[in-house]
Amino acid sequence: MTSIHRLPVRWDSLPLRTLFLVVSILLAPVAAATLSPTQSPNDPNQYRFLELDNGLRVILASDPDADKAAASLNVAVGSGNDPKEREGLAHFLEHMLFLGTEKYPEAGEYQQFIRSHGGSHNAFTAFEDTNYFFDVEAAFLEPALDRFAQQFSHPLFTPELVDRERNAVHSEYSSKLKEDARRLLSVRKAAGNPDHAFSQFAVGNLETLENTQDNPLRPDLIQFWQANYSANVMTLAVYGPQSLNDLETMVTQRFSAIENRDLEPKRHPYPLYDASRLPEKVTAETLKDHRSMTLSFPIPSQQPHYKTKPAAYVANLLGHEGSGSLFDVLKRAGLVESLSAGSGMDTGEHATLDISMSLTREGLKRQDEIIALAFEYIDQIRNEGIREQRFNEMQQLAMMDFRFRERGEPQSEAMRLSRLLKDYPAEDILSAPWLMERYAPEQYRAILDRLTPNNLKVWVAAPSLEAENAEHTQWYETPWQRRAINAESVPSPELSQQLALPGPNPFVPENLDLVPGNSMAHPERIANLDGLDIWYARDTRFETPKANLFISLRTPMARDSARHSVLTRLLVDAINTNLNAWAYSARLAGLDYSVYPHLRGVTLRVGGYSDKLHKLANRILMEFAAPTITEQRFRIARQNLIDALENQAKERPVQQTSAFVQTALLEGAFPVEDRLSSAREITLEELQRFARDFLSETDPVMLAHGNLTEASTLNMARQVQALVLNERKRTQVNRARIRQVPENLTRVNLEVDHPDTGYTLYLQGKDTSYAERARYRLLAQIISSPFYEEIRTTRQLGYIVYATAFEILETPALGLVVQSPSADTATIDAAVQEFTQAFKQRLANLDEPQLNREKQAVISQLLERDRQLGEVSSRYWREIDRENTAFNSRETLAEAIRKVSLADLQATLRESLIDRQQALMVSTGSADVNEDTMLQQLRKQPPVPH
Repeated sequence: MTSIHRLPVRWDSLPLRTLFLVVSILLAPVAAATLSPTQSPNDPNQYRFLELDNGLRVILASDPDADKAAASLNVAVGSGNDPKEREGLAHFLEHMLFLGTEKYPEAGEYQQFIRSHGGSHNAFTAFEDTNYFFDVEAAFLEPALDRFAQQFSHPLFTPELVDRERNAVHSEYSSKLKEDARRLLSVRKAAGNPDHAFSQFAVGNLETLENTQDNPLRPDLIQFWQANYSANVMTLAVYGPQSLNDLETMVTQRFSAIENRDLEPKRHPYPLYDASRLPEKVTAETLKDHRSMTLSFPIPSQQPHYKTKPAAYVANLLGHEGSGSLFDVLKRAGLVESLSAGSGMDTGEHATLDISMSLTREGLKRQDEIIALAFEYIDQIRNEGIREQRFNEMQQLAMMDFRFRERGEPQSEAMRLSRLLKDYPAEDILSAPWLMERYAPEQYRAILDRLTPNNLKVWVAAPSLEAENAEHTQWYETPWQRRAINAESVPSPELSQQLALPGPNPFVPENLDLVPGNSMAHPERIANLDGLDIWYARDTRFETPKANLFISLRTPMARDSARHSVLTRLLVDAINTNLNAWAYSARLAGLDYSVYPHLRGVTLRVGGYSDKLHKLANRILMEFAAPTITEQRFRIARQNLIDALENQAKERPVQQTSAFVQTALLEGAFPVEDRLSSAREITLEELQRFARDFLSETDPVMLAHGNLTEASTLNMARQVQALVLNERKRTQVNRARIRQVPENLTRVNLEVDHPDTGYTLYLQGKDTSYAERARYRLLAQIISSPFYEEIRTTRQLGYIVYATAFEILETPALGLVVQSPSADTATIDAAVQEFTQAFKQRLANLDEPQLNREKQAVISQLLERDRQLGEVSSRYWREIDRENTAFNSRETLAEAIRKVSLADLQATLRESLIDRQQALMVSTGSADVNEDTMLQQLRKQPPVPH
């Protein structure tokens, strides 16, 4: 599998005339005067690029059908700009820009406006970029942009908020002290080139953001803003249903006020690694039980080669998962569990190409063999892998992916465009990720010339690092060590002789026509074949020759015990493992699949281009009918499951408190200890018996949706019947339900090894009616912003703070969640109760227009327009699961929300949050641990009434 910078293309066989047309579209020159980027033939949006007088570059997207609008502003400034004496300052500035402007001085005004108009907002700070973004109901884009633009033209940096927000940044740092991703990143920084700005601490904390009389923070903050933020290093994307002219007017009037200080983005000339140390291995200790190894090769920046993508060409071969691939050979040998290849960090000056693997325990012991085999495969690519036929297939699939690209959510599209506009010419920003203009063997060889044993940095992560004189990273106290290595060992002949480069892709689709007929309003049950309910919906509204097939094999064996739950997961692992090498080419060709366990059994999902979807579906069914389970795979899969279950005790506190709620209340969910004891006892023979018996009694159902005919759907149903259902019994497997929380407040204290306190207050509704769900949804909407503002911004109790509709299986609930580095459970709960009393009055003062505004915010999110076939398929599948054959759950809930009165909300607030009539408080940090006792009591509760 290729990774983060995985070649974002699929390789399918377009008819020659169509392919020529698409290639011509991509490669045709664009007149500079049009200022309109090249777009997919399947993209109905209108686009316009403009540059404001202050140097701000803007891309506008007009989508007349959009019910949401969005914007994203990318600043070419990130943690790499931090002064050495003020690490984390770029991240701190990102926080501060939300907290008041000259026109809108209230700290929470922007957040409240966005939330009350059906939207969301956030930002992130990367090494070279800081990205700010929001979405909102389309009618309110202009006032949202007015608030958004002010953050960059007229921020206040209010002194008392400067001091207060330091605590929020510190809480963010503290909340992730025990997360391996942050800990291993700290090792990457410590063991990299100390002259490179990447080596610095990026998050910040109370120490690096000191604010004293001798070292005041606000002047440094303002100076940093003035020295780094400038309109000419910003790129803005705005997406909405308004016309391009209207969008341009909105933007020009507001964003022209951002000052152009005529700055240049910071360059990073130092290499990411110290070449004098290579080759070397850096080993770091993880807290969780997982093992990984990355082979990282320094290469030149690939940004100038975006039209030919040589690193992606090489990574496509290195990360292939088909038969004979590096991954396939290593996995069959029991050494790795996953492998990905692709570009790592790219600063515009220097980059890396990385091969990343998750290791088994045996793989950790045999690292040198794995490295040797990787170089053997690199040599094979060097000698046999540079072929024009391979390029032609990659280009063909790239063109097809671009030709049939579906639109994403407005916020995602805006974020993507603002970042692409920073890196690519305006005319290419829509097509750049798919461009492969020519066969470039000289560029492929230049990449391969860098993939040598002497130009290698190996990163290894594993628990229980046994090393004398281990170093520890400064802020995360992660043990690590480095040592020089000789990476020129000889690979195992037994393994190397199995290596083979991939052949032509057999899944490249040949027929990309749309089936005739209008799209259906919703699925219809077209037949019942031997107890298999067959649902079908023809749907070509998105003008793509794609479809999705769902087959649920529901069986009582999947959830009748913790042991059977574990066995189901191990069976699914065996099926997925057996399929992977054969089906990987299908993934490259625009098909995808998943086989996953759930509370009622196992679901097989196949999606993508419909032409050869049946071929992949049949192969999955054949594997399911008679899975091969080897002793080696069983041992590895069982150990992986044990590791995953044990690692749950090392999640952040609020993840564990919220997980407890689900384990205690959800029928068919079993405690970790029960599953662990089962996993440790299960034998291969028991799993093989379970696999034979798994489908002895089933309650099957199937959905075919998209570019399919009714006849082809029935043909696939017959395959399901013949391969996995024939001559077996039918039964009924009911949906799981949620258990009732006992009357009044139930307190649960968990033992969690983490310095922060986790707090989850779960407030359950009385029944699962639409009316009750509507009241809880609306209350969560209204309470979320003020709760965040009070608990996080004003009281500074923690970085992770939110109030949400905690609905599970249509059971309404309100969830209040806090993770605090400074407060204990009693302090947090006292703050929540004080907030509740104040909010009671705030709710009472809500007038009718305000209430209607909040209702519309919830309804707009609920009824948001479908933009991709997969979204519609998933929604239909959920409706089939909940047995709503009218397929109108969203509309029914929206109508119930319209009927909620202020008195209804006040009653719900009183019953849930004030009186805590059915409340479950789960927290960490107390000496009085009662987890096991309370879990047993809660699991005896009856289900919530319908």
